[in-house]
Amino acid sequence: MGPPQLNANFTMYENRSRPLLSRKKFYHRLARSATLGLAVITGSMLIGMAGYHEFEHLGWIDAFANASMILSGMGPLGELKTIEGKIFAGCYALFSGVAFLTSIGLVFAPIFHRFLHKFHLETEKEAKQK
Repeated sequence: MGPPQLNANFTMYENRSRPLLSRKKFYHRLARSATLGLAVITGSMLIGMAGYHEFEHLGWIDAFANASMILSGMGPLGELKTIEGKIFAGCYALFSGVAFLTSIGLVFAPIFHRFLHKFHLETEKEAKQK
């Protein structure tokens, strides 16, 4: 599985003049997007764990728990003790919101694109029938 092939418009997705992707290729695209979304979440978790470990002097398990709680939008588990840890937690919380939304966008982009592509094909087909 190599890098995604770019079409003439320099995007990963086919434009509306192209036929709808087969189910097999669509599922492959969906798996690739889900893998990319998982990579964003994993990278974000690693950043959070390293930050909590370094700035709050937490063990790796506690750093994992705090990073996952922030990334999921729940908030930190315990009271932050250092100024550096508080600053990191604030920055990480802002970063986490963007990372979470990005990962969701990556996962749902192929589904949304397929829906719109199918809609355009059906609309064009109806227009030709008139």
